[in-house]
Amino acid sequence: MSSNVSSADPRDGNGPLPRQIPYIIANEGCERFSFYGMRNILTPFLLSTLLLFIPAEHRTSEAKHVFHTFVIGVYFFPLLGGWLADRYFGKYNTVFWFSLIYVAGHACLAIFEHDINGFYVGLALIAFGSGGIKPLVVAFVGDQFDQTNKNRAKLVFDAFYWIINFGSFFASLLMPVLLRDYGPSVAFGVPGILMALATLVFWLGRRKYVHVPPAAPNPESFSSVARTALLAHGAGQGRPGLVVAGLGAAAAVLALLVIPFYSGFVIAFCTALLLLLAFGCLGVSMQLDRARGTHTQEAVEGVRSVLRILIVFALITPFWSLFDQKASTWIVQANAMHSPQLSLFGWDFTLLPAQMQAINPILVMLLIPFNNIALFPLLRALGVTPTPLRRMGAGIALSGLAWIAVGAIQLSMDGGDRVSIFWQLLPYVLLTLGEVLVSATGLEFAYSQAPKQMKGIILSFWYLGVTMGNLWVLIVNEGVKNEAVGAHIASTGLSQSAFQMFFFAAFALVCAGLFALYATRYKMVDNYRKV
Repeated sequence: MSSNVSSADPRDGNGPLPRQIPYIIANEGCERFSFYGMRNILTPFLLSTLLLFIPAEHRTSEAKHVFHTFVIGVYFFPLLGGWLADRYFGKYNTVFWFSLIYVAGHACLAIFEHDINGFYVGLALIAFGSGGIKPLVVAFVGDQFDQTNKNRAKLVFDAFYWIINFGSFFASLLMPVLLRDYGPSVAFGVPGILMALATLVFWLGRRKYVHVPPAAPNPESFSSVARTALLAHGAGQGRPGLVVAGLGAAAAVLALLVIPFYSGFVIAFCTALLLLLAFGCLGVSMQLDRARGTHTQEAVEGVRSVLRILIVFALITPFWSLFDQKASTWIVQANAMHSPQLSLFGWDFTLLPAQMQAINPILVMLLIPFNNIALFPLLRALGVTPTPLRRMGAGIALSGLAWIAVGAIQLSMDGGDRVSIFWQLLPYVLLTLGEVLVSATGLEFAYSQAPKQMKGIILSFWYLGVTMGNLWVLIVNEGVKNEAVGAHIASTGLSQSAFQMFFFAAFALVCAGLFALYATRYKMVDNYRKV
């Protein structure tokens, strides 16, 4: 037998692309268009239509509250979707049924355009459906490949990345126009049609997919090791870690009982979840060595790795506070800015405030290759290695600079200047550069640091980080309603909008400093799969 392996040999990993892949790519393109289409017009619709019964001075705050509550749901429900798929129904069934819920949510938005309760039910259904499928589609793509064609997977994941930004770009451009010219029923109905089409296309490929069955419970999982560590007795020792975790549970219950009277259930629930996680993880770290013997050395060290990664994720949450407000606070600012008339190929048009969000996906597609081809090689040539931690820290700092720029624009507007909407280009560039440094690097970092059996839990914690980032927005939004806080803001001479912008900028910059400090103490490991 010849020792030379031909290019057609299945062992080289360059086999044909799975024929079911186009169904998944088409599904993703339609789903992303539907999601960003409704998301990017949500704040303008709330301000112009649904919340008109609220006094004008409180309308912006309420619109931001609704928007960020929705985002919290979108990034919380991946926990449920991933658990149901892994333990009971498999990825295909979970994606399909959650997609039907997703479609029902879009229908509610289109039907109940003047019914606040019906509209909010629609938002809840979309958060439930979108969040439920979020952790599964990419993993489902990976299931379609094996050793014979594994090298084709990168092409497909690149196509995934491209189609997501393609859908986001056109949704950001078209949906604000539909909202202005045809009203909310059409503007929310079109994304609903696209989501229904996404579900249909996904269903049509059902007989062609590779279906990986749900996995049996893993005795070496993160939760199993953590439970053992907390409950284990040490010879002649108490259980201080369990006491700390118990205090966190008690504080979480107290938050659920007290906070709803002041700030609503969503803030109470997220605060309770944060307390459970923070105190629980601290308690586990205090007694983790007690899990040795019951669990393998690899599993125990895996939990230790996850706990270290969670500190990184916690310090990134301010970035999400700033990033997701481009679809709320920045749109509110753009509504008060001057949008000059433009002419393109003989077509005269005026850029709508919500259309500014189309800049983000275009910049993402430009900045990632720019970083890889120009910026990172230049840094290396200057003797600066762009490690994952350095990239993420710089991304958080850039988001802070973006908000300083937005705050400076607000100061000019508060001073009576007529400011062009195109001044927002600078903060969009800074924020998007921060995004590609944080978001595109974060999961790469986590994947490399977490052992094989812990990689699934890392994705769940990553999404929870986005939830917590939006929790900070809700807390600040509620805080400025307090009379004492309002009086302090007034004493600074800043408008409430400008004060919040500089507050969030400072929040991000302080956390960027803490991130840099922690990065100097973090010891990198390599947990990529061995060949």
